[in-house]
Amino acid sequence: MEEIKKKRKRKRKKKKDYSFYIMQGLLLIAFVAIIFLFVKSDYAAGIFSLRKEAVETVRNSTLEDIQGQRVGTIYAADGSVLTELKNERNIRYLTFEEIPQVVKDAFISIEDKRFYKHNGVDFFALTRAVVKLIDKDAITQGGSTITQQLSRNVFLSHEVSWQRKVKEMFISWELEKMYSKDEILEFYVNNIFYANNCYGIESASQKYFGKPTSECSISEVAFLCAIPNSPSRFDPLENKENTLNRRDVILEAMYKNKKISEDEYKAALAEVITVDSYSKSYEQSWARSYAIHCVVEEMMAADGFEFQYDFKQVTDREDYEELYDATFAEYREKLFLSGYQIYTSIDLAHQNALQNAIDVKLEEYNTKNTNGSYALQCAATCIDNETGLVTAIVGGRSQEDVSYDYNRAYLSSRPPGSAIKPLVVYTPLLERGYTASSMVEDKKVADGPKNANNSYAGSVSIRTAVEKSINTVAWSKFNELGAETAMQYLLDMKFKDIMPQDYTGSSALGGFTRGASTLEMSGAYTALANGGVYRTPSCIVKIEDSYGNTVYEHQPEEKQVYEKSAAEAMTDILQGVMTNGTAKGLGVDGMPSAGKTGTTNENKDGWFAGYTPYYTTSIWVGYDSPRWLKGLTGSAYPAEIWHNFMEEIHTGLPMKNFGE
Repeated sequence: MEEIKKKRKRKRKKKKDYSFYIMQGLLLIAFVAIIFLFVKSDYAAGIFSLRKEAVETVRNSTLEDIQGQRVGTIYAADGSVLTELKNERNIRYLTFEEIPQVVKDAFISIEDKRFYKHNGVDFFALTRAVVKLIDKDAITQGGSTITQQLSRNVFLSHEVSWQRKVKEMFISWELEKMYSKDEILEFYVNNIFYANNCYGIESASQKYFGKPTSECSISEVAFLCAIPNSPSRFDPLENKENTLNRRDVILEAMYKNKKISEDEYKAALAEVITVDSYSKSYEQSWARSYAIHCVVEEMMAADGFEFQYDFKQVTDREDYEELYDATFAEYREKLFLSGYQIYTSIDLAHQNALQNAIDVKLEEYNTKNTNGSYALQCAATCIDNETGLVTAIVGGRSQEDVSYDYNRAYLSSRPPGSAIKPLVVYTPLLERGYTASSMVEDKKVADGPKNANNSYAGSVSIRTAVEKSINTVAWSKFNELGAETAMQYLLDMKFKDIMPQDYTGSSALGGFTRGASTLEMSGAYTALANGGVYRTPSCIVKIEDSYGNTVYEHQPEEKQVYEKSAAEAMTDILQGVMTNGTAKGLGVDGMPSAGKTGTTNENKDGWFAGYTPYYTTSIWVGYDSPRWLKGLTGSAYPAEIWHNFMEEIHTGLPMKNFGE
């Protein structure tokens, strides 16, 4: 009796299996019938059009398109990695040989068991989608092979429609004609999304485990392979339990497919998964954003883009800015596809010292804006006088919430106050026969400015006028020079935000419509330090393409903006500002120092721009939305930050005089 039962059971099992294949056959017939109806209907033209588009899409693609973006790297001056150019496609690419076998086994086991048998579209898997089509009148899910998923990720959207699904199938067939199975699996593993801005399993492994995929356990690999099925549902940072449950399903599939042993399966199930703590906020790196800015502009220049600074009409400026923004965006996108290796002049010791000097000096001001940034802000730029290259650039205060990453150092233009006087008034005067001892009149000017102390000294020297930052003298001498003449110096030094309405006496005091950035001010003061020779500021030393070929090497374009004698005389005068003037006592100990303070009306902006024989640094302090701050002057917070920073970076440097 028992033997009879066993035979009946075997018969039932065989019948059940046979029924399954009958169902598969019926679904095949149904699928063919549906295709036939499509062909005989108005859908036929659409399908043939989709086929043509798919063929053209694949044949016009490049290997780089399929592989995903190459990762570029930005290096600091000492050769250490400053950052990787991963952008939205956070990829660390692995070749097929570099992909651990356990990763291949996991994905094939859970996503596409017949991967090495089908031609891009698996009918037996597709039948599930056909059932969905019949039920919902739309192909919404199921049936996607690894090749189909790759097709969707690289070439298509995630739109839910029969057109997208059909095109996905056609693209998959074409991909299988062009590439081997191993290549397709390689592309897939490196392209799929692993949540939290991670594309590619190596990026995910580094993100969630802080180590390469090659060092991951079977359990950790299965955990990572769980995420792409539904990156939001299986987000390890938000829904770890869901990810673990999916991991268990993958491990079971691997065990059933004999990719892991029973002991390995049990050990992997029992393994405790620890995900590294990770902040989802944006990486705050002022040097990174500035380096990217410089590289993009170099790419634009190489292709003939003409940068402009002088606009007589507002509409001309608007047209140019629209063109610039569009071109910049285009080339920035190209940069993130390039795989460039970018070598910069950023000195990490300088960068850290500058950031620290800012943070410490402003630490008592803790009020924040609605976007999470500190209300009171600061920007600063340091340039090496010898090379003209930027060694440190800080676009704001550091804070735990770094989602707000606006780099004020080169993006924000603010009225520079009296810090502009040496550039548009006094050095030009020295070119025209004035000397430090030339006498000028400090007196009340009709329709002109008042002095900060509301007093007038009468006859004073140029040196005194600069040291004491006398407004009336700067105003009258600016008008003597003529606005066109005076402002041309700034245009020659590529100040980008000079407006038509700035050609008035107010500009002698830095009362600009928009203003200047710390990058521009440092570049201009570096010209004074270098005998009147201006070099366009940059931090790019060299750029190599993904094959190691040098495509750019820094060769600064030099322009004699000021006469050498005038620049040297101005430097001598500005040293007096540090010893007798508005920045008294704030020079670098044991090192010649020159500089100028700047304060705008109602104490809304504080500036200091100064230099030694080695470095030039400019500092701005103020609110993003300008408003009064008690005690904010150029000689207070900005000059003190400058002093603290410059003292640190000059430690150990031999004494050197200007001009040596």
